[in-house]
Amino acid sequence: MLVTNRFVVDAETADEFTREAHAALAALAARPGYLRGELLRALDDPAHWCLVTEWESVGAYRRALGGFDVKVSAVPLLARSVDEPSAYETLASAAPEGEIVVVASDRAAGPYR
Repeated sequence: MLVTNRFVVDAETADEFTREAHAALAALAARPGYLRGELLRALDDPAHWCLVTEWESVGAYRRALGGFDVKVSAVPLLARSVDEPSAYETLASAAPEGEIVVVASDRAAGPYR
């Protein structure tokens, strides 16, 4: 499961944002089910940032948000992200020069599957 939180950050607050994002990433990285994470900045517009984390499952991510350190360090930062969907389930993947691996959705069967 991949979580992408996008931010628009003014140049004068970029240093403070970076410190806060590092603290948030460290808090998330300490939680069970965390696989990896990155803080990214757009090459074409340095005001646009993205915090990307990968998790074993949606449950692991949701439980991580309840951890005390995450509530203190990450949740306030995540609340400032662009208001848009941020959690994505993997439906297909491929390693370099590998075959496409397709997996079923975790969503319940129905018209919006």
